[in-house]
Amino acid sequence: MLLALGALTYSVWLLEGPLATGLDPVQSYVSELAATDQPFGALFRATDLLAGLLLLAAALPLLLAARRRFWAAGGWAALALFGAATAADSRLPLSCAPTVDALCAAREDAGLVPFGHTAHAVSSGLATTGAVTAVVALTVAARRHGWWPPLARTGPLLAVLELAATAWTLVGVAAFEAERGHWGLGAGQRAQLLLLAVWLLVLAWSLWRGHRGGSDGGGARRLRAGRRWAEAPAGSGGQSAGPSGGRSGGPSGRDR
Repeated sequence: MLLALGALTYSVWLLEGPLATGLDPVQSYVSELAATDQPFGALFRATDLLAGLLLLAAALPLLLAARRRFWAAGGWAALALFGAATAADSRLPLSCAPTVDALCAAREDAGLVPFGHTAHAVSSGLATTGAVTAVVALTVAARRHGWWPPLARTGPLLAVLELAATAWTLVGVAAFEAERGHWGLGAGQRAQLLLLAVWLLVLAWSLWRGHRGGSDGGGARRLRAGRRWAEAPAGSGGQSAGPSGGRSGGPSGRDR
C-alpha cells in the first residue's frame, strides 16, 4: 500500500495539464512545477515530500528483511535513497523556472541564484540514481530468485524503457546547459517519471500477490511460521514449540 500510494502521489505532476501551469511539458523540468515562483508550487512540493516519505517508509523494512540477498538489498537501499532524496528535493525547491525564464537562466549561469538551486541539483541526481538502480536491481532479484511473477515478467521491459528515458533526459539537460536547445528534455523526464510510477505499481502489486500466495521472497513464509508458532500448544515447562521444533521465544530468524 505504501508503494502504491507513493507512486500515485509522485505522479501528481500529471495535473499540470488541467491546472494550466504555463510550463511547456516538452521542454521544462518537472521540478520547475514546484519552483517557489510558480502558482502551484506549494502543491507539488507537498506531494513530492509525501511521496518521498511514503517510499522511504516502504523500502526500509524490506531492506532490513532482505539481509544477504545482494540484488534485493541493493534494490531496497536504492529505493530508500530515492525516497529520501525526493523528500529532500521538495525542501530544496528552485526559486524560478530556467527553461521558460531567460532571466532565471542567466542568473543561474552567473551563479546569482540561491544555494537551493545547487542543492536541488544534487538531491535530484541522487533521486535519479536511486530510482534507476532500484528498477534494475529489484527486477534482477525478481527474476534471479523466482519472486514477484508480475515484476519478473514486465520488469525487464520497463527497466529498458526507464534507462532509455533517463538517457534521453540527461542528453537534453546537457544540451540545455550548453545552450544548444532543449532536445525535448521535459518530454524525456516525464516519460522517465511515468515509467517509474508504472514500475512501482507493478512492484506493489507483485508484493501484494506474493504476500497472499507465499512467493514474496520470504515475507509470507515468515508470517505463516509466526502464526504456527503463536498457535502451537504449550510444550514442557510452559515453553512454546518454535517453527523449527525446538523451544523458542519466537520465529527462528529471518528468511532471506
